Amino acid sequence: MAKLQRVTNVTIHPRAEIGTTGAKKARREGRIPGALYGHGDAQAIAVDAKTLNELLSSGGQSHIVEATIGGKKESVLLREVQRDPITHRPIAADFQRVSSTEAISASVHIVTVGVAPGVKEGGGVMDIVTHVLEVKGPAGSLPEHFELDVTALNVNDHITAGDVKLPAGFTLITPVETVVVAVEGSRTASDDAALTAAAAAAAPAPAPETAAAPSAS
Repeated sequence: MAKLQRVTNVTIHPRAEIGTTGAKKARREGRIPGALYGHGDAQAIAVDAKTLNELLSSGGQSHIVEATIGGKKESVLLREVQRDPITHRPIAADFQRVSSTEAISASVHIVTVGVAPGVKEGGGVMDIVTHVLEVKGPAGSLPEHFELDVTALNVNDHITAGDVKLPAGFTLITPVETVVVAVEGSRTASDDAALTAAAAAAAPAPAPETAAAPSAS
């Protein structure tokens, strides 16, 4: 599959009608309603559904895009997307005005790299416990994701948020002790061992041997 091209420019439409009525009208027109805020100003906006989906597919919540809004150019970051609970399609989207140097908080996804020996050789199961990390740093340098090398993880090993190397200028908001990736023993093997131990504990003890009675001569 070809890699999706990163979206760097979007057109955002000012929305005159606000509230539920304005939001429904935008959706009928094939647009997703939302708000644009930051730098002391907020306004109702809408973005084409196709544009928003392309932005989301290219990791649009982790990089600044140049937006054209009513003929004016602004640097913005997609901050929040609300989805329909049944279809999971976007129903609202909020953008924030940012400059490339200002520090903002953001959620960055976790991607694992390699194969853990605890899985390949030890029969364990790897679990991504925490899928995103909260960080703070310059908006123009937000990473698309954090790559975690799992090739040193054996059974019962784990990686915490504090183990993740952050880019220069970034600080971690997620608690450092938060487990991000862990390798556990095979659940099936653990269950079998537990059943074997339980069966052994429940088995009756062997009857003591008794000496044979002497034969009459």
